[in-house]
Amino acid sequence: MIEGKKILITGGAGFIGSNLIEKFLLQGNFVVCLDNFSTGKRCNLAQWMKHPNFTLIEGDICDFEVCKKAVEGVDFVSHQAALGSVPRSVKDPVSTVAVNVSGFVNVLFAAQQAGVKRLIYASSSSVYGDAPNMPMVENVIGRQLSPYAVSKRTDELFAENIASLYNMEIIGLRYFNVFGRRQSSDSDYAAVIPRFIYAFLKHESPQICGDGTQSRDFTPVDNVLLANELAMETNRPEAVNTVYNVACGGAITVSELFLRLRAEVARKDSTAASIQAVHVPPRPGEILHSFSDISKARDLLNYTPEVSVETALRETVDWYYAQYNCSCC
Repeated sequence: MIEGKKILITGGAGFIGSNLIEKFLLQGNFVVCLDNFSTGKRCNLAQWMKHPNFTLIEGDICDFEVCKKAVEGVDFVSHQAALGSVPRSVKDPVSTVAVNVSGFVNVLFAAQQAGVKRLIYASSSSVYGDAPNMPMVENVIGRQLSPYAVSKRTDELFAENIASLYNMEIIGLRYFNVFGRRQSSDSDYAAVIPRFIYAFLKHESPQICGDGTQSRDFTPVDNVLLANELAMETNRPEAVNTVYNVACGGAITVSELFLRLRAEVARKDSTAASIQAVHVPPRPGEILHSFSDISKARDLLNYTPEVSVETALRETVDWYYAQYNCSCC
């Protein structure tokens, strides 16, 4: 267990970042959050603002001077800041590249100059693109299908290059469709699970892009938190300066996800049981299927998913149901 360390979490006001802040503060670490609140939410940080071990730096990773300030005295960097979403990147590739690539290099180089022990960064399953092999393994990728995917693959190449040039320890984690508490539902680019849940709660029909046969390796956020910590604490030389799939090692279709979430919401609101989906055209740039091989993370990081998709879906529905009437976010 990581404890007593100073950890910088970029994008800490976001979904995954705020959950990492909670985890590391509760373990007795000193946490610095760097966020410009372009997509992150202040309410995600509210309970920690007066914590003696928490520091908020409101700033942009695209500002190198801000990055240099943020990494001062830091043991580990957990880089979660990014402009996510495939549709957003198709609509605005310029901003996606500016934040996801230039901002990432700023954080990397600032960490290198400050002598940070190790940097962990969020990559994405989108880098696999049209790779035909299932399950997806780290050393076989296809053609990236969106600007977002290209930006994440570019990050991986920069990480490999900078680690070699400057003798850094850098580990990339390819997240597969992470979901759970604090995930945004009020954006045009919100992930499918919070969008479905809130549609049910509002007695509306969720939209399914395409025919619903596309499949995803949905990953509970607690498994992502575990992977980040394992990447920080490993002392195996062969485990650093590489990338890992972070997932559950399974896949379900979007139509099946719809049915599971409808049943979970119906436990609390029987009206949801009769709601039907509305099918809309597929979104450009999205892959059809993702199914992860997690054996590399298991063998080198001792990663084993601790929370099942079934358990996490129920817990996530419970969390959103409790938050539904909350106006703070």
